[in-house]
Amino acid sequence: MEHKGTRIIETARLALRPFTVEDAPAAYRNWCAEEAVTRFLTWPPHTDPSVTEQVIADWVAGYADPAFYQWAIVLKSIGEPIGSISVVAQSERVNAVSIGYCIGSRWWRQGITTEAFRAVIPFFFEEVGADRIEARHDPDNPNSGRVMRACGLTYEGTLRQAATNNRGVTDLCVYSILRSEYETLKQTREAGMMKHD
Repeated sequence: MEHKGTRIIETARLALRPFTVEDAPAAYRNWCAEEAVTRFLTWPPHTDPSVTEQVIADWVAGYADPAFYQWAIVLKSIGEPIGSISVVAQSERVNAVSIGYCIGSRWWRQGITTEAFRAVIPFFFEEVGADRIEARHDPDNPNSGRVMRACGLTYEGTLRQAATNNRGVTDLCVYSILRSEYETLKQTREAGMMKHD
């Protein structure tokens, strides 16, 4: 893969951009301290703003590596981050990236996570050169799976007792989209748009 770093990506409602240290208060307030947000994640809710400050400082330092991808999901209407989307694992051998995401509960079920995920898919296939994009979720968090399906990912199966999160040892549902599938979907969409011109 040809890594590009955490580039700014814009959608209708969102700006996906690198975090800055100034984002820490909004991050703590909007999602990092929320137990509902972290229930199915691997990190505990932040108990103090200083924890969020340290995490974001580490991310900011990480941007020196072009293979580090960690976006703030900024809702344009309020001008501050409400969550994050990132590469949580990657494999150069098979040109694959695994995507993780979370947003504050006030913005759940509004299609925001789907909008963010859809925005990074073309970036990884067309600019970075990935051949596979995957995402995983706890079976007891089906809304995350709905996001994956809405973004064109295919359910591959469930790995039994294959991960841990804040609930302990869990199963793991795996979804993916391949470059060839993305290109087919893109061609289908473009053909449909041409018919309406």
